[in-house]
Amino acid sequence: MVDFYWYPKCSTCQKAKKWLTANGVDFKEIHIVDNPPTKDELKKMVDASGIDLKKFFNTSGQQYRELQLKDKLADMSEDEKLELLASNGMLIKRPIAWDGKTATLGFKEETYKNTWS
Repeated sequence: MVDFYWYPKCSTCQKAKKWLTANGVDFKEIHIVDNPPTKDELKKMVDASGIDLKKFFNTSGQQYRELQLKDKLADMSEDEKLELLASNGMLIKRPIAWDGKTATLGFKEETYKNTWS
């Protein structure tokens, strides 16, 4: 079972959901704003995926810009970054697909095919 963190109004999330459904992947939808991953879950996702923690930030999001995180992230500890992400689902790049061992961030069909097929 894949935990699928998504934002329903996000077109990239919609494409990813459509792909998972079309390819028979068993997944549970989790609204990333209402129920963002916890700090511990995010840490596990980062470690398992090998993706740099900075890439977990939704850099094109309005709140990222409003909080001026581009300038602040470099001075923040990993713990502070995880805490910030867990506190606000709109700051997290989406969608995240996570099965407890593997995580994918965003949606690229090739990555989904290689990971979730």
